[in-house]
Amino acid sequence: MAAKEIMAKHSKTIPGRGLRVADQIQRDLAEIIAFELKDPRVGMITLTEVQVTPDYAHAKVYFTTLADDPLAIQNTLDGLSKAAGYIRAQLGLRLHIHTLPQLHFVHDRSTMRGIAMSKLIDEANASRAKDAED
Repeated sequence: MAAKEIMAKHSKTIPGRGLRVADQIQRDLAEIIAFELKDPRVGMITLTEVQVTPDYAHAKVYFTTLADDPLAIQNTLDGLSKAAGYIRAQLGLRLHIHTLPQLHFVHDRSTMRGIAMSKLIDEANASRAKDAED
């Protein structure tokens, strides 16, 4: 029974490792994309989050771009997807884990939604202030 208790106690600390691995992947990918990737379709991007599956087989990499143009976003996504093998190989040189995840790039729309929501709130507040004056 003592062995099971030790195993259960140990397994509770494992979930933090997944977060640390995801954070390290995000830092390494940001550096690789900024300084080593030469694809002209990939301009300045910000990696907002990396989600890794529990078995480290796959990683979703969320990014944002400066341009909100759908064509520019699609070109960036195409460039990142095309270079995923190269980026993964470079990541493998920096990150030493048993399973190196396949990279899946996803455009993060949360920033654009946040800006739109903020604009709606500002408009509602302006309308409310105008109604209060009347």
